[in-house]
Amino acid sequence: MSFSLWVVAELLAIGAVAGFLAGLLGVGGGMMMVPFLTLIVSGQGVESGQAVKIAIASSMATIMFTSLASVRAHHARGAVRWDLVRNFSPGIVAGGLLGGAGVFAVFRGQALALFFAVFIGYSALQMLRDRSPSPHRQLPGAAVQAAVGAGIGLVSGLLGAGGAFMSVPFMTWCNVPVRHAVGTSAALGFPIALANTAGYIVAGWQLEPALPGVRGYLYLPAIALIAGAAMVLAPLGARTAHRTDVRKLRRLFALLLLTLVGTMLHRAFG
Repeated sequence: MSFSLWVVAELLAIGAVAGFLAGLLGVGGGMMMVPFLTLIVSGQGVESGQAVKIAIASSMATIMFTSLASVRAHHARGAVRWDLVRNFSPGIVAGGLLGGAGVFAVFRGQALALFFAVFIGYSALQMLRDRSPSPHRQLPGAAVQAAVGAGIGLVSGLLGAGGAFMSVPFMTWCNVPVRHAVGTSAALGFPIALANTAGYIVAGWQLEPALPGVRGYLYLPAIALIAGAAMVLAPLGARTAHRTDVRKLRRLFALLLLTLVGTMLHRAFG
């Protein structure tokens, strides 16, 4: 598979930004990657609905690598709540497998694009509001955390995102300090990505390649380039997170998400 130098540069740039955001905000970068990957794939002649699915699945696959690079840096600073990772993970794996292997294959690409736009748009608006939680609210028990994890795994699989857009607000809503919520969400990105990627492999096993280098829903050369760049930049993002007012950066990130929502809708329905 050969890329033009321009496409290679685009994919490396996507990976660098995604990796930095993974370390900075605990996100896997999927919300940023999906619209741009959709543009790249559809620009090579793939039908827009199928391009959305390839972008979502390939984005999720890269999160396995960005999560590992990010969580290592956060763990070194004591910012990962491993007890919460253990409680959320069983539900995340179940929801991720259901989303990747079942629900994802049933949805039309345009429907996924609309779901992406509505859900990410809502998450961005919530980030902009930046409301303080009730000081008396605490995390629920392990069973409820597992149930919440199932929802996060399922929705993440449909969006190609690492789940931080749900897990960080939920944990901060329950008065987990924001830096711990970011570090823990980075760790949760790995089981989310692993379960959903396994599901995508199952769902796309019989599909004819839409492009050279595509296997099922996974665009392998793009995954390799994005993941490589992301793993280099994720530790830098984590270091920055521990020296910066994250609330201001989250507001800027929310504005970026709203812009990407418009791009996604235009590409899928325009």
